[in-house]
Amino acid sequence: MSIALGLLIIRLVVGLSFMAHGAQKLFGWFGGYGPKGTGGWMESMGMKPGVLMAVMAGLMELIGGLLLASGLFTVIGAVIIVATMLGAIVKVHGPNGYWATANGYEYNLLLIAVAVGLALTGAGDYSLDAILLK
Repeated sequence: MSIALGLLIIRLVVGLSFMAHGAQKLFGWFGGYGPKGTGGWMESMGMKPGVLMAVMAGLMELIGGLLLASGLFTVIGAVIIVATMLGAIVKVHGPNGYWATANGYEYNLLLIAVAVGLALTGAGDYSLDAILLK
């Protein structure tokens, strides 16, 4: 039971956080800039067309987070999150080094480790995977 509860807590915190980041990009919620504002920032870094890139990133974060939080197709959700974080490292954080205090990739790597860990262990007993894949 304690393992299942621990996995649930990890999935909910990381998954809901990703969903919120996706909602920032897609809808401008939670202090986000929406597709146009995020798209402008992405274009300033050479990612064009910016609005499309913002929508794609927002969808990946929203869908990956939803799958992780619910424990539905957890491996697919983890792959989406890993791909999103690798993109963030390559395009934004990698050149700044490791430490998050310098806008580096420390936090992105932590999220990749959590997603890979969940993919390898499974979502646990308190998940839709556990209910549907019995």
